[in-house]
Amino acid sequence: MEDRSSENQSRSNGNALGRRSFVKGAGFAGLGLAGAAVAGARLGMLDNVPGAKALGLTSKGVEAAADIDLEIVNFALNLEYLEAEFYTVATTGKTIEEIGIGISGVGTPGPTTGGKRVHFERDPGDWNWGGDEVSGRLKAVAEEIAYDEQQHVILLRSLLGDAAIAKPAINLDALGIGFDTFQQFLELARAFEDTGVSAYGGAAPLLTSKTILGYAARIALTEALHSANLRLLIAENRVKTSPLDKLDILPPPSGKQYFEVDAQALAVVRTTSEVLAIAYGNSTPGTHAGGFFPDGVNGAINTV
Repeated sequence: MEDRSSENQSRSNGNALGRRSFVKGAGFAGLGLAGAAVAGARLGMLDNVPGAKALGLTSKGVEAAADIDLEIVNFALNLEYLEAEFYTVATTGKTIEEIGIGISGVGTPGPTTGGKRVHFERDPGDWNWGGDEVSGRLKAVAEEIAYDEQQHVILLRSLLGDAAIAKPAINLDALGIGFDTFQQFLELARAFEDTGVSAYGGAAPLLTSKTILGYAARIALTEALHSANLRLLIAENRVKTSPLDKLDILPPPSGKQYFEVDAQALAVVRTTSEVLAIAYGNSTPGTHAGGFFPDGVNGAINTV
C-alpha cells in the first residue's frame, strides 16, 4: 500500500497554516478579554482552569472563535460557488474554472454539471421562444450579478487562504429548470438570491470577528440588491414562482410582496440547516447531500 503519511502531514500543516493566517487576517490576533470571553462562552469552550471563566482569556477560546468563523465563511463559500457557477454558465456557457477562478482547496472537489447559456433576447430562429423580457434589462442585470458572485468567491477564498474549501460537485440541473427560457432563469435566480440573503442574515449573529462580520454584511447587502432586482423583474414579467420552504415570501404574481421581509420589515433569515434543506432539496434531519450538491458541501457545516 502506498505510504501517504508525508502527504497527510503536508495537508495537515497546510490546514494549520491556513487557519493561522485566517485568524490573523480576521483580526483575532488583537481579540481582547471581552471578545475572547464572548467567543468562548458562546461556544462552550472556555478552558477549565482557575480564573479562566472570569477572565475569558484562553487560547482555546480564541481558537474556538476563529474555528467557528472559519467554518461559517467556508459554508458561505459553498453557496457562493453555486451562485457563481449558475450565473457564469447562464451568461457565458462556461464554468468559473474555465474563466480562471480558483476552485481548489480543502475537502472533496467535484465537477459542475448541467446548465447552459441562456438566451435573454429574442432568437428569430427559435420557434419555442417564450416571449421577450419586458424591461430589456435582464441580460445586463444577469451579467452584473455574475461578476458580483465571481468576486464573492474570489474574496472568500482570499480571506480563508489555505483553509478555503474546494468547490464541491454541483448539479445546476437539480430542479430541471433555469436555462431554457428567461422565465426559468428568473425563477431559479430568485430562489438563489433570497436564500443567500437569508443565509448571511442567519449566520451574522454567530460571527465573532468584526472584520469578517463587516465583509459578510457587505456581501449580504449586495445579495439583497440582486434579490430586489430579480423580484421586480419577476413581477413585471408575471413569472410564477413556488415557495422554497415555510419561510419563503413570494413576489407577485404568485405572492403579494415585492420584498422578502416580515411584518417588522426585517429580512427573512435562515439557519444553516434550513439553507441546506433548500440546497439539498430535502428537509429531513441528517440529510447531507442531494439537489444542487449531489455529494454534499465541503466543510464542517454540511448536514440538515
